Amino acid sequence: MHVLLHAAEGPIFGLAMQGELTRHGYRIGPGTLYPLLHGLERAGLLKSVPDRKGGRMRRLYRITSRGRRALDAARAKVDELHHELHEAHPRRLGGK
Repeated sequence: MHVLLHAAEGPIFGLAMQGELTRHGYRIGPGTLYPLLHGLERAGLLKSVPDRKGGRMRRLYRITSRGRRALDAARAKVDELHHELHEAHPRRLGGK
């Protein structure tokens, strides 16, 4: 979700995304991040293009319309959870 959120704001690339996740307390290395990005692309949530920056090649990832729909659905679920976490009297399970 965090990756899709940033990709919705503009193009992202792996190293910058790794730094952003680290800033938020996630300990994620390239061996986890790049397969995640590739998986999001295979699922049609991101689209990548090669980009030459300072003589180096990197891939820029952009969110797709399908990715935006997935992000919107995830936001709705997070909002629902946030609301339930902060209810004064959460609904009891079992109908009682």
